[in-house]
Amino acid sequence: MIRNSMEEKEEKNKYSIIVPTYNERLNIALTIYLIFKHLQNVNFEVIVVDDGSPDGTQEIVKQLQQVYGEDCILLRPRPKKLGLGTAYMHGLKHATGNFVVIMDADLSHHPKYLPSFIKKQIETGASIVTGTRYVKGGGVHGWNLMRKLTSRGANVLAHTLLWPGVSDLTGSFRLYQKSVLEDVISSCVSKGYVFQMEMIVRASRKGYHIEEVPITFVDRVYGSSKLGGSEIVEYLKGLLYLLVTT
Repeated sequence: MIRNSMEEKEEKNKYSIIVPTYNERLNIALTIYLIFKHLQNVNFEVIVVDDGSPDGTQEIVKQLQQVYGEDCILLRPRPKKLGLGTAYMHGLKHATGNFVVIMDADLSHHPKYLPSFIKKQIETGASIVTGTRYVKGGGVHGWNLMRKLTSRGANVLAHTLLWPGVSDLTGSFRLYQKSVLEDVISSCVSKGYVFQMEMIVRASRKGYHIEEVPITFVDRVYGSSKLGGSEIVEYLKGLLYLLVTT
């Protein structure tokens, strides 16, 4: 009976998966294929928000629309790079599901975890389900020791200062109730990579029910990372901002 109840809830729900892209021509087709592979019998749509990629990402997405249908894959481009946070806001405007998933296009967030996110939300009634690298069963693959230490240190620092109630503050693989995402996103002011941290901190402060699912983060398969020194500086600035305002 419990299983049937869960299946009924899953059938009634629709999941809008927002995937921001910039120069992801080599990754986007495989990412979308894996989403469809792991979400059989689930009602969903993929919303690709491309920031004017010069590498032909949009052309690949248009080809994928011919395969899977324009009602299942929505291409909602922007003229240039305008920031990760605003990409989610842009995608949210076009989302028709009652749940929204945000994930990266570079295969660092494997779509195989999506059923676990959905299952966890149905079982617990959570407002947000977030992937975490920092609990049993989670981890990171493909990073050198320095990057692991940097990431872990940033996470520990944020925990010490902010007490957010989740183990992985800087992760960006999450499932939200759409109404919750709309509420939280409207109160965020950060851009870029700090945006994810602000989102989960503000959601925690607002008292939303947050659950976690262990994931293994895999360094991008193709292309180069967009995280650099300027993003680290922005992270530290954002940490101080959240310390003062939350």
